[in-house]
Amino acid sequence: MDDTYRTINGEGQAELKVEGSRFVAEIYPVETREDVEAHLEVVRERERKASHHCFAYRLGRDGDDFRYDDDGEPSGTAGQPILRQIDGRDLTNTLIIVTRYFGGTKLGTGGLMRAYADAADAALERATIVEKVVRTPVRLRFTYDDTAPARQVLQHFDAEVTDSDYTDVTELTVGVRASEVEAFVEAFRNGLSDRGEILSVGEHESEA
Repeated sequence: MDDTYRTINGEGQAELKVEGSRFVAEIYPVETREDVEAHLEVVRERERKASHHCFAYRLGRDGDDFRYDDDGEPSGTAGQPILRQIDGRDLTNTLIIVTRYFGGTKLGTGGLMRAYADAADAALERATIVEKVVRTPVRLRFTYDDTAPARQVLQHFDAEVTDSDYTDVTELTVGVRASEVEAFVEAFRNGLSDRGEILSVGEHESEA
């Protein structure tokens, strides 16, 4: 299982001028189609006088959800070149909107493809690309006397404590790499000789 993916950390913008036309590229980290629509609505409203708002996005850990739109430009000249810039960097959960203000000179299909691709590329060059880890929450319970062996298990794995509750017993929620959950659970049970409890596994997935 692949439990990491690449995405952008924060928004960015770049502008390109070609034969009088302005191409303004904006990039956004997104996680859902609703996020995409919200950003599109803002850009369309803000740039009402623009000729076109072309875009592409890819969503999901595996990047299976994607779309591109030429918004009235000749088919294949805008959305696909933008998407290729996302894919060229192996990104997901990424949206790029390229707004065009027509400058009076037609660029032809080749010119349009280069302009949209170059604008998207310029925006991505200014972005910070990060690798995120998909983690599954595991809720643990153990006694104070088993703190040392429990900590040893945690240190052996790439696990992050996200919640804790200390009373007469200790309860921890740890984010474990999705590919290591089974091994982690087995190591915890063996490390504490079955004295510890696994209260829940994978009620939801988190990303860090």
